[in-house]
Amino acid sequence: MITEPPLPADLRALFAGGADAGRTLSVPLPPGRPVVPGENGGRAAFWLGDGPVPEGLWARLRAEHARSGLWPLLLDALDDEEPDYRPWGNGEVAPGRMSSPAAHDPAALLARWWAEHTGEDPDDALTPGERDAVTAPYGRRWPGLAPARPVAADPGRIADGLAEHIRAGHPTVRLGLVAADRAADAVTAAGWLGPANYTQDAAELSAVLRSWEDRFGARVVAVGFATLLLAVAAPPATREEAVAVAAEHFALCPDNVWQDGEPHTLQAYAERLVGDHSWTFWWD
Repeated sequence: MITEPPLPADLRALFAGGADAGRTLSVPLPPGRPVVPGENGGRAAFWLGDGPVPEGLWARLRAEHARSGLWPLLLDALDDEEPDYRPWGNGEVAPGRMSSPAAHDPAALLARWWAEHTGEDPDDALTPGERDAVTAPYGRRWPGLAPARPVAADPGRIADGLAEHIRAGHPTVRLGLVAADRAADAVTAAGWLGPANYTQDAAELSAVLRSWEDRFGARVVAVGFATLLLAVAAPPATREEAVAVAAEHFALCPDNVWQDGEPHTLQAYAERLVGDHSWTFWWD
């Protein structure tokens, strides 16, 4: 009988008391360290690799997630030349501020954010008509959640391919490991503050990501200072489906549309979502 090796001490430190029991990991890791939040200290928020990510490592760790309880992330810094590798190297995270993703209804969150982003803005240079044109065909009417897509491809394999593409194209990214039962919860467990100008609670973001996991086979792959990259096993297949998904993207991250280049419209943004197996978000 082969016994899998238990988690080493620096990885057990990522789990709340007793939650590491029975966890195993057979994949050797490169040099790295657990990172304690700079705000109020406490338990380590994640494990951070010291250097470039070896080829194929993300996929091997992802395949062991069910046994290890550790979700791998490719972590990017605000400025790769900074010695602190912000926000990861210096612990510029705040897991203690976050609630639970289970405490939030993703449909209610998206509806509220949609209303906030499509409402009147005294500093807006657009007329009401021009503003409604941005989110046509919906205007200010929240269309509700987009229908689920059939997930025929393996979401894990799709995520593996995207992770390897990112790793090969961006050799400065580092490996992160987060104690999370599902990929969507990784940003909450890590205490990520990237969308702070829109929400201070990453658990709200994770609640939406859970819904996208279920409806589109989405998986969190990479996280930067204020950027998020998802692999998507079942993206929208038609323009009509894509516009409905784009409405959710706008509600979660309006900067994807507002700062997307010309024209700044939901429908122009939606065109790129058809058949696209990666979704990128950036909060200003």
